[in-house]
Amino acid sequence: MTIRVLIADDQGMVRTGFTVFLDAQPDIEVVGEAVNGQEAVARVAELRPDVVLMDVRMPVMDGLTATREILSPGPRGERAGSGEDDGHLPKILILTTFDLDDYVYEALRAGASGFLLKDASAHQLAEAVRVVAAGEALLAPSVTRRLIAEFARVGPDRPRVRPDGITERETEVLVLIARGRSNQEIARELVLSEQTVKTHVGRILAKLNLRDRAQAIVYAYESGLVRPGE
Repeated sequence: MTIRVLIADDQGMVRTGFTVFLDAQPDIEVVGEAVNGQEAVARVAELRPDVVLMDVRMPVMDGLTATREILSPGPRGERAGSGEDDGHLPKILILTTFDLDDYVYEALRAGASGFLLKDASAHQLAEAVRVVAAGEALLAPSVTRRLIAEFARVGPDRPRVRPDGITERETEVLVLIARGRSNQEIARELVLSEQTVKTHVGRILAKLNLRDRAQAIVYAYESGLVRPGE
């Protein structure tokens, strides 16, 4: 299935370069562009892409505000900028010029699925789109370290309790997701098949009403289930 991509960036050369890279992939199609966050919100409603490459610093409306607009359902679940009911929400990949961007924490809180450096290679760009389209989190090690440090600074000191509605095994899987483990690593650590881990991950996201692994990581830290430094 073809992954439909929208590119939101105020620099024409960035949009053109990314479009050329991505349209050369057999499984990816660039369906539109936006020059600012406000236009990105409108284009998402119009084009319904699977993935949005979103620059943070843009005129009119910045990428963080646009991300919140796009991923926050309106009345009766209407999608941003539209009067129609629609459960389809894109994955948003934040574009940064350096991997210690001050917006890391807020971008994930807003619902972003990961981060990509603007100087990424064509291969890295295409793989990043595929990763977030599949529901995975794309967090470089340096971004993860900054995120954990931020949770250590502002995170709540709550009693460790299992979230309502998920099983003990699902809780174990959620903790390992928050610690940055892949499905393969979780399977090895818990002595499960990789397919079983995928099933657990899907159930966790559904039960906790989370969009993807990035949101699961935020949830695990904010709920006190996982604490920085563990």
